[in-house]
Parts: sequence; C-alpha cells; structure tokens
Amino acid sequence: MFKNYRNVIALLLFFAGILNYLDRAALSVMAPLVKKDLSINDAQMGILFSCFFIGYCLFCFIGGWAADRFGPRRVYSWAASIWSLFCGATALVTGFTHLLIVRMLFGVGEGPMGTTTNKSIANWFPRNEVGRAVGFTNAGQPLGAAIAAPIVGLVGLQFGWRIAFIVIAALGFIWVACWLLLFRDKPEQHPRVSAEESQYIVQRRPAGNTLNQPQQDSHSLWHYVFSLPVLGVASAFFCFNYIQFFFLSWLPSYLTDFQHLDIKSMSIIGVLPWLGATVGFLGGGIISDMLFRRTQDFLLSRKLVIFVGLAVAALCVLLTAWSQSVTSAVTFITLASVFAYMTPQACWSLLQDIVPAGRIGTAGGFVHLLANLAGILSPSITGFLIQYGGGYHTAFVLASILALSGMLLLAVLVRQKGVNLLRSQISQ
Repeated sequence: MFKNYRNVIALLLFFAGILNYLDRAALSVMAPLVKKDLSINDAQMGILFSCFFIGYCLFCFIGGWAADRFGPRRVYSWAASIWSLFCGATALVTGFTHLLIVRMLFGVGEGPMGTTTNKSIANWFPRNEVGRAVGFTNAGQPLGAAIAAPIVGLVGLQFGWRIAFIVIAALGFIWVACWLLLFRDKPEQHPRVSAEESQYIVQRRPAGNTLNQPQQDSHSLWHYVFSLPVLGVASAFFCFNYIQFFFLSWLPSYLTDFQHLDIKSMSIIGVLPWLGATVGFLGGGIISDMLFRRTQDFLLSRKLVIFVGLAVAALCVLLTAWSQSVTSAVTFITLASVFAYMTPQACWSLLQDIVPAGRIGTAGGFVHLLANLAGILSPSITGFLIQYGGGYHTAFVLASILALSGMLLLAVLVRQKGVNLLRSQISQ
C-alpha cells in the first residue's frame, strides 16, 4: 500500500495528534454545559484549563527523557493509555475539586506526546523531509480541535457531556493497539522496512543526528538545553503556545458568551479556526522545506517561517480585540490560526538541527516544558481577565503582544554564530 513505510509512521503520528487534541479540546467545547452542571464560574474554569498543564509540563521533560532512554514505542503507548483513561474518567466527576484532580492526571498522560513525536520523526525521516513530516504529523492536532467542536458538541447535546468523554477515550485505546502493532523505534529495527529505505533514512537524518552520540559526547544535557539557540526556540514556542492555548481553552466560550452563539452554532462555526490551523501546519512544513532547498540554509528557512507566522498572527489577534461581529472575529481568528500554526513545526525541526540525536528527546522535552508553561498561564490569566480585568478585549491584546515578543526573542537568541559554536563544541 505504501512505497515507503515511513508514511505509515507519519499517519500513526497524525492520528495521535487528532486524538490528543480531540481529548484536550473536549472540556472547552463542553464548558457551557459543565459549568452549569457543576456550578463552576469563569475564573474556576480558567484554573481547570490551566491545571492540566501542571502535570503536562512536568511530563514533557520526563517523557522526552524516557523516549531517549526507553524508545518512543514504549513511551507513546503508556502515555496514550494514561491520557485516554483519564479522559474517560472525566465522565465520573462530581464537582470542581474532583475535575481538578482528573485534569492534572490527564495532563500527565498527554505530556510526553510532543517530544515523543519529535523523537519518532528524528529516527524515521531524512533531513530533507523533516519539515513536511513535522508539519503533516502535527497537522492532526488542530484537526482534532476542529472535529472536537462538532463531534463533542453534538454528542454532548444528544447524549450528555459525560458520554462524549467516554466515546473519545475508547478511540484512544484503539490507537494504542495500532501503534504497538505497526511501530518500531527505528526503521532498521522494523521487519517491514526495506533495506533501501532504511539506508536512505540513516544516511540522511537531521544534522543533529549525524553528530556524536551520547557515549562520544563529553557535554552534559544541560550544556545543550541552556544554550542560547535552544532557549531561543523555547521562547518562540512559548509565545506561540500562549495563543494556541488561549484559543483552545476559551474560543468556544468567547463565541457563546461574547458573540452570543448557541452551542449548536458554535460547534459548527468553531471548526473554521482549527481548519485554518491545519492548513498552517501543513503549509509551514512545505514552505520551510522549499526555502531550505532554495537557500541551503536550514536556520534561515526555519526562522523566516517563524517570523512571518508570529507577525501576521499578532496583527490578526489584535484586530480581533476590536471585532464586534461574528464574521469579522472568526475571520481574524482563522487567519491568526493559519499563520501562528506555521511556527511550531519550524521550531521542532530547527531543534533537530541544533541538538545531537541522543539528546533530542530530553532537550526537546525541556523545550516543551518551557513552552507549555504558557498552558498554565494562558487559560488562567484569560479567565481572570474575563472575570475581573477588562474581558476578552484585554485578553486578545495581551496575546498579540506576546506573539511579537516571540519574534524578538528568536532574533536575539537564535543566530548562526551561536548555532555554529554549539555544533563545534559537540564535534570536539
């Protein structure tokens, strides 16, 4: 069916992203019903959205270390099983405190997802395909958020919000079975991968993968994770994530509370920004690979995509702050999603070119930890701004300012001279 087996790996990771964000977005879609049923206000809802990231951030780092130590096959199967279990457990909650605990444990399961995906791509894809691979596999994430609105929303209206969580938890366990059956940690370990494809991948892995392995590397992990280029990537990722988690957590409530849509209309219209995000993920990967082929400058091709993505996203988010109609607001939010979601795959592929293969899981986990602190801050800050500090207008302005900050930090911290210095130290 597939000429190259790595396309099967890409599809598995793509569907993992769909399920991950379908699970994650379910609470925000069901927020109007959950708040009413459990007597929860907006400030409390912001805390619930944020508490997910307490466990999530910690296990971004632990999951990345585990992917280096035990391999992505084992780590992903455990992570997906845990997040599916606690997604289903959401159906059993009876109040704010109970839901708070379940969301934190749910975050523990989802934490390893991003870094383990990146580790899998680093093992399975040659350098000239990394941008497209990251873009395609991660495009499943906003697509999952997109289908969450109609699937979770309509199932919740028909059968109740608790049944919606049980259904998507079952889908997660089905994916785990497919992952264990079809995936191996490296192509050279897989009986279904031809010798030609395996050799092609091994000889063309990202630059970081061609550098010294841990047993030859005299530098500690902290030498890489606290280097300026890695911190610059983490900073840009953090600023993107602030926008992402603002939309992921509060967009359904914005459409129902501020734009006065009913849940059924929100479930349909709320799909558009996430379809735009899917286009951004795919387009960003294709464009960054195309720029690399033309310039042969890996750093420039990735940085340019991040710059343009964050710049246009900042402008569109700012314009949303003054939008009064549903049409203009959804248009600007969709455009912001298209361009903002061009940036994460550029960040991931840039990291693969900076950090050696034996450190990519742990270093990626550290970057993901720092970046996902935005998941703790963004939903809570937004919730308190809505409840006490100026409403959605102020929340949109703050998100725009942070997108611009990400551009500046990337420009200052990620420079060719610093990357070359880090590589020369690795090669010594």
